[in-house]
Amino acid sequence: MKTTPYWWDDIPLVESPPADLPKTADVTIIGSGYTGLSAALTLVEAGRSVVILEQGLATEGASSRNGGMCGDLLKPGFDPLSAKFGKETATALCAEARDAYVFFRAFLAEHQIDCDFAQVGRITGAFSDAQLKSLEQETETLRRVVGTPYEIVRGSDVEKEIGTDAYVGVRVLPHHGGLHPAKYAAALVRLVRERGGQVHERTRLTRFERNGHEFMLTTSRGTIRSRELVVATNGYTSSATYAIQRRIIPVTSYMIATEELAPATMHQLFPRSRMVTDTNRLLCYYRPSPDSKRILFGGRPAYTEIGPDRSAERLARHLRRIFPAIRDTRVTHSWFGYIGYTFDHLPHVGTLEGVHYAGGYCGSGVVMATWLGRKAAYRLLGRPEAKSAFDHITHPTQVFYRGRPWFLPFVQAWYQISDA
Repeated sequence: MKTTPYWWDDIPLVESPPADLPKTADVTIIGSGYTGLSAALTLVEAGRSVVILEQGLATEGASSRNGGMCGDLLKPGFDPLSAKFGKETATALCAEARDAYVFFRAFLAEHQIDCDFAQVGRITGAFSDAQLKSLEQETETLRRVVGTPYEIVRGSDVEKEIGTDAYVGVRVLPHHGGLHPAKYAAALVRLVRERGGQVHERTRLTRFERNGHEFMLTTSRGTIRSRELVVATNGYTSSATYAIQRRIIPVTSYMIATEELAPATMHQLFPRSRMVTDTNRLLCYYRPSPDSKRILFGGRPAYTEIGPDRSAERLARHLRRIFPAIRDTRVTHSWFGYIGYTFDHLPHVGTLEGVHYAGGYCGSGVVMATWLGRKAAYRLLGRPEAKSAFDHITHPTQVFYRGRPWFLPFVQAWYQISDA
């Protein structure tokens, strides 16, 4: 069993030859994931000199490790958002999530990005009639407010969507899709470099200070002066950018890949090649690989690091409960990464202490990171396109939180009780 992401078999991470760190830049971006690369692409196309600093290899974090699911849902439903922010703001947030996905598909086409994107739809499996009813009510509200298309499938018709009897019914979002996340990330790196942006790997930010109208950044490979600073580290945010670290909660998310299965078996299990999630608090997310030969299965069997062997065992056990017919199937890959959560379960974009940033995608980063990275760049440029519902809401932290999520084991225990 490999302990590297399945995606890296197709797109191996190869360290670029090191180049000297420039002395100055118009904009320095910390982090080479979707957020940083999207911001960088927007900025270089606007004529700015851009330097990306990456403490590891380019795209090594969650951007090349995730499940590759693409859609337009926020973690909180419309009613909870309305209760907290009012209906006008709730509508604006949900509408922007919809617009982000529309933009994303156009962005892939405009730049001719070959990343195995397919609009195959997503299903959410419900374990009880009450959960299914709640899903239907929630999605009907979104249909009325922002036009979200959906279908509820019950009973014997469920097998037309997925080959399991684990669910009493499913919600179908036919416009959602999936892609190869590492191919997408690699394409963004190529686009940034082709347009003159620099990506410096193995370069860790240790501290920074603001002197007048510029930033002085100290890194593991020297110093650089920059007119503007963008932090795009999400679940990998360090104490070097402490104000942002206090607002992003790193949560481990684990995935496995099975060995190749017979085409007939894959068709039986995934008749329409949908992306899949469920209604559990400790949710699972899974899908066929882009070539429809394997199952890629993810979840949070633990909210702390437990190692690839233990996580593979737990995830495989859950996968086999859903699909008993593949109980003897081997696991070939097991890996994990960090997603960025927030205390209000919403993504955010804005400025803290003069530093531009975006993050906190709560597991939906493929689309939202691309969108909000672009918004952060527009904000820096002073462009009207910077307008976003996500920069009008306060980005909360907690008095007791200093960047180390000591409370996650308690959250996990509560979620396990709730699911049971």
